[in-house]
Amino acid sequence: MKQKIVIKVSMHCDKCRAKAMKIAAAVDGVVSVALHGPDKDKLMITGDGIDAVCLTSCLRKELCHATIETVEEVKDQKKSEEKKKDEGKKDGDKKDGGKKDQKPAVACCSQPQPAFIVVNDPYPGTCTIM
Repeated sequence: MKQKIVIKVSMHCDKCRAKAMKIAAAVDGVVSVALHGPDKDKLMITGDGIDAVCLTSCLRKELCHATIETVEEVKDQKKSEEKKKDEGKKDGDKKDGGKKDQKPAVACCSQPQPAFIVVNDPYPGTCTIM
């Protein structure tokens, strides 16, 4: 499913804008990233299978304040025209039996797993708590 996401990010300088665009472009499934709005404080991201919440949280970690404005599905004109032609030709014939191709969910920002190390002190102090 192709989608268009608009995220408002607090960007004060060109360096912040470049950093935000770099973070958004690194996410899997992103086709294009553009600055939008009168102050160029909104990112317009188009792509396929993008997790908007994960992308926003990544931007919050790096740039402080980010909010999701809109998430909408983008429909291609070519595909809609082809569907209309196919419906007109064959109404009862199904190609895939009702199953759709689904991409596996991809996390854009992985959380580090905590590492636990047990350290035994060879010379314990005289004070011990039982």
